Amino acid sequence: MKLLKAVATALAFCAAFSSAQARTLDEVKKDGKILIATEGQFAPFNFFNGTTLTGFEVETAELVAKKMGLTIQWKTLGFDALLTGLRQDRWDLVIASHGITDERAKAVTFTDPHYCSGGMIIAMDPAIKSAKDLAGKVVAVQTGTSYLENVQKVSSIKEMKNFPTDVDARSALNSRRVDAWVTDRFVAKAVAEKNPGAGFKLGDMLFIERIAAAVAKGNTSLAAGWNKALAEVMADGSYAALSKKYFNEDVRCQ
Repeated sequence: MKLLKAVATALAFCAAFSSAQARTLDEVKKDGKILIATEGQFAPFNFFNGTTLTGFEVETAELVAKKMGLTIQWKTLGFDALLTGLRQDRWDLVIASHGITDERAKAVTFTDPHYCSGGMIIAMDPAIKSAKDLAGKVVAVQTGTSYLENVQKVSSIKEMKNFPTDVDARSALNSRRVDAWVTDRFVAKAVAEKNPGAGFKLGDMLFIERIAAAVAKGNTSLAAGWNKALAEVMADGSYAALSKKYFNEDVRCQ
């Protein structure tokens, strides 16, 4: 009986989620608030400065939301749960440095990209710079990321170790438990600049990608509203100023 009750409860739970509908642009505007999820552990894009959530993506989202006439209600959680929650309509939008991939695009609808970047190889050994240098090496990546997907394509590596956060992957390299770490190039540059004595050596780009926010699959009205406001932010100079503040360069896709 307990088992049957448990099954019934689980089915009801799943049905509640499956019957939920992603909020359209009009519904979000009527509410006046947009619920946005991010990781909060991926500096300089989204991170906590004390108790304040900030970063390039957080400030970009705030600029876009303001153009849309909305205020943001933020939700932070583990990276690998962000798109899952989006598919369950637990929030309206995710902005957390997700690279646009064919596999992800099957499950969510991406907005226009808000920056272009890619995965960079970082090591303590200056001889480890390129993909061929990863042969026989142990490489650290974050779970659920495009960095993991692309490192998997390097068949010559000895082992890939994935970690729940990018900070954990960095720590593994710093403690020399792995030979290399692959992460976003801007993250790599910021880590090297802020820790000049740590011995981090920046290598080559392993791949290039476009980074975008995501909404529930098929929620084209919200994606269109976001894209329109993002284009306005990129045109009025506020995006360029924000990009220069964080990276000293314009990181939009050319």
